[in-house]
Amino acid sequence: MTIVITGGAGFLGLRLARTLLERSTLRDGEGLERLIDRILLVDVTAPPAIADPRVSCIVGDISDRGLLNDMVDAGTTSIFHLAAIVSGMAEADFDLGIRINIDATRHLLEACRRGGRCPRVVFTSSVAVYGGDLPDIISETTPLNPQTSYGIQKAIGELLIGDYTRKGFIDGRALRLPTISVRPGRPNAAASSFVSGIIREPLNGEDAVCPVDPGTRVWLASPDTAIASLIAGHELPSAALGNCRWVNVPGISVTAAEMVASLERVAGSEVAKRVRWERDPRIERMMRGWPGAGDNSRARALGFPVDESFDAIIRRHMEDMRSASRDSAQV
Repeated sequence: MTIVITGGAGFLGLRLARTLLERSTLRDGEGLERLIDRILLVDVTAPPAIADPRVSCIVGDISDRGLLNDMVDAGTTSIFHLAAIVSGMAEADFDLGIRINIDATRHLLEACRRGGRCPRVVFTSSVAVYGGDLPDIISETTPLNPQTSYGIQKAIGELLIGDYTRKGFIDGRALRLPTISVRPGRPNAAASSFVSGIIREPLNGEDAVCPVDPGTRVWLASPDTAIASLIAGHELPSAALGNCRWVNVPGISVTAAEMVASLERVAGSEVAKRVRWERDPRIERMMRGWPGAGDNSRARALGFPVDESFDAIIRRHMEDMRSASRDSAQV
């Protein structure tokens, strides 16, 4: 089994690759457990070295058709398409968002079509495909009405996945991920970056700014649940999805104030005091257009996992921090 991960140098891409290597197998389109022979990581920057002979890398622009032809061949079994321009950057640079989030996705699907093997393609979409006057709890029957370039680009990607699947070129599924928290590393250009920052930075002894009203509600999932959902989405039998090729990945609904309260319960008041509230109208406007809660029933029936609580998410992040610190000390 050969697996391609676009965005393979990113946080989720690397975490997915390591999880797959630990598993060693993945169910294919016939529901059979297959040994993973090769994982190809593709990104614009080189990923950190993974000491496993099953891993190889291609460094380049995902919108380059020549790169895509090198990436997808007759042996490609599965593709996790994670590469994307994030929300804030897609809004600021319209052309870049179109080139990577739409054009590159279409060219990737065309490469799959030319290969003629009907690979299984997992496309990472987003709750940003929703927007406007939303109900308190959205479901997969809630009309799409994205209010950002990023959300529109992801919605277009979903439709492409559906059509290429209908035509028999791929076996596709689009997973609408909630906001991921807590991401390690440094802030990125996503409008929702603060959802990790107001936890990660205080735990690192740094101040953090929350740019939205304390009552702003966010639909989120932990990194572990996001990775487990990507794998669950891949292993779903095609018949289980039918002609509805998208799934709202389960999330939990918390307000910004509840997130900081969780931080205080888990890490103490001195840590929580490092968060200060400075509202940013641009961020608030984008966040208001995204759902704050979702109906998890279909995804749970399909076998997708869900986080226990935001307290548990913070505790797991702290465990990851301690593990990373021990690993660094041993190097």
